Amino acid sequence: MCQLLGMNSRLPASLTLSFSGFSQRGGCTDHHADGWGIAFFESDGDEASEPGRGVRHFVDKDSAATSPIAQMLRSYPIKSHNVVAHVRKATVGAVNLQNCHPFVRELWGRYWVFAHNGDLKDYDPPLHGNFRPVGTTDSERAFCWLLQELAKSHAAVPTVEELTLTLTELVPQIARYGSFNFLLSNGLALWAHASTRLHYVLRQHPFPEVRLKDDDISVDLSELNGPQDRLAVVVTEPLTTNEDWVAMQPGELRVFVGGRAGLRDSGASQPLSA
Repeated sequence: MCQLLGMNSRLPASLTLSFSGFSQRGGCTDHHADGWGIAFFESDGDEASEPGRGVRHFVDKDSAATSPIAQMLRSYPIKSHNVVAHVRKATVGAVNLQNCHPFVRELWGRYWVFAHNGDLKDYDPPLHGNFRPVGTTDSERAFCWLLQELAKSHAAVPTVEELTLTLTELVPQIARYGSFNFLLSNGLALWAHASTRLHYVLRQHPFPEVRLKDDDISVDLSELNGPQDRLAVVVTEPLTTNEDWVAMQPGELRVFVGGRAGLRDSGASQPLSA
């Protein structure tokens, strides 16, 4: 199985620490050595009017533990409100660049980024719009279908809460084909859905010292973050040994905005809560 890593933050933040530990799972501390990728949402202009429209997107078919591109990112602190990363253990589709997650598409004049962990058996949805897979993974087909159905459901750009409601209706239609843990972002929010295993932690002032699980590193987060910083980190398996990671429940869909977590159960109707 693959592994996922995502971040959503109130202010632009660096994922360098978490990515350093996470990338070791791509062939060093774990066997996910069939490619990796990461996407950062950024803005060159006014964040108030144009939040997170640009995307830096890196993928590599080599393992994250040995990739020179991953090494560069472990030492280069790109700052972003929303980040999606993935290390791959190939189950469907060859080991090549076009099958590396995360995948990126445009909808309503914004980039969307998606990464999936799991297997969808006999999943071949009708794709009749502008969204077509380039590679051969079940993951990319699921992403294309989600965007196709979102585009059909909304004539104009919906709010984050409207998008969450629509995703609550769409996600079970894919999840019934198998394991569908995923991260999805449009630069305004980060959505996380758990079928099997997904965890998150919320970090805010006062920030603790943390110890990485996959690397011999301890970092005092108070030296890297200020009182106004607040962020959520979502990952398949916890990255640190001394934080209170929350295990998401099967069928749970969470939306993260401004470093805070909201909840919607994709198997039942519940109000969205901050």
